[in-house]
Amino acid sequence: MDMNSHSLIAAIKELVGDANVMDAPSDMEPYLIDWRKRHSGKAACVVFPRTTEQVSKVLAFCNENAVKVFPQGGNTSVCGGSVPDHDGQSVLLNMRKMNRIIELNPRNNSMAVEAGCVLADIQAAALEVDRLFPLTLGAEGSCQIGGNIATNAGGTNVLRFGNTRDLILGIEVVLADGRIWNGLRSLRKNNSGYDLKNLFVGSEGTLGVVTAATLKLFPRPHAIATAMLGVETVSAAVDEGLKLQAAFPGELVGLELISQSEFDISLRHAENARNPFQTTPNWTILVELAAATGTSESLAGRLSEALNDSFNHGVVQDAVIALNEQQRADLWSIRHHVTEANGREGMGLTHDIAVPTYRIPDFVELAGRALAEHYPAAVPVVVGHMGDGNLHYIAMFSHAYWASVEDKAGVQLKLSHLLYDIAAGMGGTFSAEHGIGSLHVSEMSVYKDAAEIALMREFKQLLDPKDTMNPGRVLPKVAAAVSGH
Repeated sequence: MDMNSHSLIAAIKELVGDANVMDAPSDMEPYLIDWRKRHSGKAACVVFPRTTEQVSKVLAFCNENAVKVFPQGGNTSVCGGSVPDHDGQSVLLNMRKMNRIIELNPRNNSMAVEAGCVLADIQAAALEVDRLFPLTLGAEGSCQIGGNIATNAGGTNVLRFGNTRDLILGIEVVLADGRIWNGLRSLRKNNSGYDLKNLFVGSEGTLGVVTAATLKLFPRPHAIATAMLGVETVSAAVDEGLKLQAAFPGELVGLELISQSEFDISLRHAENARNPFQTTPNWTILVELAAATGTSESLAGRLSEALNDSFNHGVVQDAVIALNEQQRADLWSIRHHVTEANGREGMGLTHDIAVPTYRIPDFVELAGRALAEHYPAAVPVVVGHMGDGNLHYIAMFSHAYWASVEDKAGVQLKLSHLLYDIAAGMGGTFSAEHGIGSLHVSEMSVYKDAAEIALMREFKQLLDPKDTMNPGRVLPKVAAAVSGH
């Protein structure tokens, strides 16, 4: 059929009902721009399916008529992966109405949820039955589990519990042609053929739409100890992190690294933030331990004892251990508010790199030299998950300076590749946990092996031959994918 916007909207409304389709431009506007106001697009309509069957009908119709579909969760992407392109003839599929907790089973340490469930609500539901769902990140109050799965989200607990991929027992997916694969198993072991779920985790909606998932739960920790440590150098931070990992195997859940520049930015702009140190150290380590038994007081005491040697030898120059839940929240507030604080500070070009943990000091040194030489107006700002080698390395420009830059896209691309080359030279990656979206598609052809991209493209061709699912994300164009770096 001849598919113009009017006929497309009418057909979609017939499939899912008028109440589940939004087509007024003013109503759609918040869904067509990302939360940082850096990426925007257009769509014929926004669809809010309520069931897997409705998702199936919409995808089958769009596939048959070559209509592009852009899945959207909480719209918290930082890579341009959660808004449509600019042609205005596509469907934006927002999952927020599919937000049921299907099953909560503490005896099996599992929970089945629909894709539109907000991460914080999942965490709260687990706690109500004395269990923990350990995925935690700054956007947890608005991001949805479907988006977390689509991007294989990381967060601050990866050191102990792994990425989202490691927390998924099963998923339900609607393929591009409308077929439904119900893989909502809750087994820890299932060696019966290919592990299809991991094909979709991290695929960013390019192979299908995750509509539900079965999640792993863990015993709720009843003892928590949180501390901030001040050190002089990145090398000292990494060495102290290794000592803590050895001292608290299975109990160290958080190990975050914060530069003095980032710490000060957070203090300036985060609401109610206060400095726990008399003088902000060059580098801060945020440490969190969690244990299923014992008390927080005893765990904090063990942490204090473990730090004595480093403190006495001047490796740890200052230390603050939270004595209650409010103090713990205050320490984490400095870390969790860095993104919004950075937005107020200036134009921060964020790079989601990862290198082997022991190479973190080398990367910070070489990246700092490169910025000083090529972009002296930029202030290096670093915050990251030190335990797994993932750094958010930010080149911070003042708003005034960035407004004067004529070729913003060119500067961003050259600066990014300057830093990505350093990470790649250390066996690292340009995207550790944020995904690819539309922002990093060009990097795929530069830093990924050509054979690897070819395999990914074959999966895409098999499952979405018409390229209707989130086109322009993850995979570079064919012409750009022929050579590795």
